[in-house]
Amino acid sequence: MNASLVETKNTYGASFATVAGTALATGLVLFLTVGCSTKNYVRSQTTPLIQQTNELDAKTAADHRAIEDTDARAKAGIANAQAAADTADAHAQAAGQAADTANQNAQQAYNRVDSLTGVVANLDNFKPLADVTVTFGFDKATLTADDKQQLDDLATKLQSARFYILELTGGTDSTGDRQYNYQLSQRRADAVANYLQSKYNIPPRKFYLVGIGKDMQVADNATREGRAQNRRVQIRLLTNNSSVTPSTGGPAGQ
Repeated sequence: MNASLVETKNTYGASFATVAGTALATGLVLFLTVGCSTKNYVRSQTTPLIQQTNELDAKTAADHRAIEDTDARAKAGIANAQAAADTADAHAQAAGQAADTANQNAQQAYNRVDSLTGVVANLDNFKPLADVTVTFGFDKATLTADDKQQLDDLATKLQSARFYILELTGGTDSTGDRQYNYQLSQRRADAVANYLQSKYNIPPRKFYLVGIGKDMQVADNATREGRAQNRRVQIRLLTNNSSVTPSTGGPAGQ
């Protein structure tokens, strides 16, 4: 082979190697460029999503904690309110029981008699200081406003009475069973005694309650007006204090 041909082949080979190397380098650069661009694109698209997801997770966690805190405070508030209600209810029940006990004791302390004769020592020495009668509706044992006003007027006279007793005689009209009327007349006398005792703090021992039912009529039961007068409690204020001048007025409310 001559020298010219060898030189030509060497030149061609060198040129091909150069071209191939250049192409390989260009391809590698393109590959690296495309790869980096793809990663940057993916990163640019996913980063906001990741941030939003993280923010959503954080907000969800915060909301959950807030809900748990609110629920805990609500439960604590309900528990405190229930405890306060239970305490108030217990106090109310205790107060009610105390009032019931006091009322029962007061009623048990009243002197329930059929007559003052033989009960009050030296009864003949007692003189009437005042005499008041209050009336009731049919089958009722409830004081009206007018009844209470009469009892209030009577109570003012107690300020000048030192040694006194109060005789309360309850009555009914002729309607109904005799035994029931005894009980009804007693309830009416109780209503008067309870009012005077609770409002003016009159000792229960001062009261002498007599329930006569329909046994002692003060008016004719044949008329409506007469029956209304028989549904009554007569209150007599008696004193053995000789320095007190007896009242000259007649029974009120008749």
